[in-house]
Amino acid sequence: MSDMMQTAQDFFEACETGKGWEGCKDFCAADASFAAQSGAIADINTLEGYCNWMQGLLGILPDGRYELKGFAWDEARKVALGYAVFHGTHTGEGGPMPATGKATASDYVYSIEMNGDGKVAHMVKIWNDGHALAELGWA
Repeated sequence: MSDMMQTAQDFFEACETGKGWEGCKDFCAADASFAAQSGAIADINTLEGYCNWMQGLLGILPDGRYELKGFAWDEARKVALGYAVFHGTHTGEGGPMPATGKATASDYVYSIEMNGDGKVAHMVKIWNDGHALAELGWA
């Protein structure tokens, strides 16, 4: 396994377990960017912002966890693709309304672009947030 792929996997694990930017920044370029075409996170444009958003989400969905379905590495393009299902139940404080007790099982993909220094430079999250928010009773 390439060192870059390992870094991408380590980043994925840290981000998805709610480590926030403090737990993710060692895997990332300082100016790492973020993009998504999902309304809930469309305004986030830095990886720092996204990592901190995930950390906050796991406070609202305290049983939140991911089920990794696949992780692939494209050596020519220096891109890792992680496909997973996020599971979580709204039982924690916060969110758009009091705890609903409802759960989601939401598919998503991370496209993680690495730079020449072997750090995460940019990430895109491909996620149908409308489906997840409806399952949680938020939409």
